[in-house]
Amino acid sequence: MKTKDELPDCPVATTVGLIGSKWKLLILRNLLMRPWRFNELKKNLDGISQKVLTDSLRSMESDGIVSRTVFAEVPPRVEYSLSELGESLRPIIKAMEVWGTNYKKNVIGEKAED
Repeated sequence: MKTKDELPDCPVATTVGLIGSKWKLLILRNLLMRPWRFNELKKNLDGISQKVLTDSLRSMESDGIVSRTVFAEVPPRVEYSLSELGESLRPIIKAMEVWGTNYKKNVIGEKAED
């Protein structure tokens, strides 16, 4: 987790720095549904590389947004889920979903009518 001194003064910049990448937002979208295994996420997120997925999950785990659970099985099973802090992002992601739906319906719909 970053220290207070390492974070930007602006709270919006802080949020964007923590979850602002395309892939982090899509990973969060999936984790809001349920816990996922690494390969499930990789298959569902069309176009993401293994390195970017690994780096994004590690970064969000380090920031306290994602929890990683290792099950003592053979072969080992690892699941990623949202931490309590990650769950607090639910209204933000929901607002983005609503905004995107309205944009597609209203703005893109208007262009189609032209």
